[in-house]
Amino acid sequence: MFAILLSKGMDPFYQNISSFPTAVFTFVLAICVLYWLSAVLGVVDIDSLNFDGLDADIDSGNDVTTSNALAGVMLKFGLDGVPVTIIISFLSLFGWLVSYYSVHFFTAFIPQGLLQIVFGLLVLVVAFWVAILITAIMIKMLRPFFQKVEQQTIKRILGQIAVVRTSKVNESFGEAFLDNGGAGLILKVRSNKEQSFVKGDKVVLLEYLEAENVYRVISERDFK
Repeated sequence: MFAILLSKGMDPFYQNISSFPTAVFTFVLAICVLYWLSAVLGVVDIDSLNFDGLDADIDSGNDVTTSNALAGVMLKFGLDGVPVTIIISFLSLFGWLVSYYSVHFFTAFIPQGLLQIVFGLLVLVVAFWVAILITAIMIKMLRPFFQKVEQQTIKRILGQIAVVRTSKVNESFGEAFLDNGGAGLILKVRSNKEQSFVKGDKVVLLEYLEAENVYRVISERDFK
């Protein structure tokens, strides 16, 4: 297999994936592949590359004027309801496919120089737009599955003990780590106004606040 990858016949393939604009998608796709391989091998947590603030804004459906602008754009195109890492993986994969075959079949007909640069920019825009459309369709099919899994997870972990991992937890800030027997879960948590916690404190997941995508917690002593 490695002999085939290093053969002369693979030179056009390597040239295509390293030329503009395919190289842009090749770079992002390579990062995604490395991430998923690391996640499968247990080197990184499955959520380690997710952007918590962006996930929260997308899931809650906040208006773009009151939330992250990028989250508003993604929500507009239907890129919500699944982890951000999956969205990026789909975008890079479909963008790479469109860009690769566009370069492969049409570059030979474009004169060298400025026209090829213009052609590359056009392919980049079209490939990204097509990738958004296909990714939105894929996410629409996957969204019910993730919603079901999320609901099951919420029911399962409520009442369990987590450990504060940020410097503090109060009514507006904080994260906690829950040992679920696997890679573990990093959860956004909030306390009551009367309570606050520091790193290392044990808290109990009392309630899930769907609108904010956070868990209300209390101290282990108060829960008992």
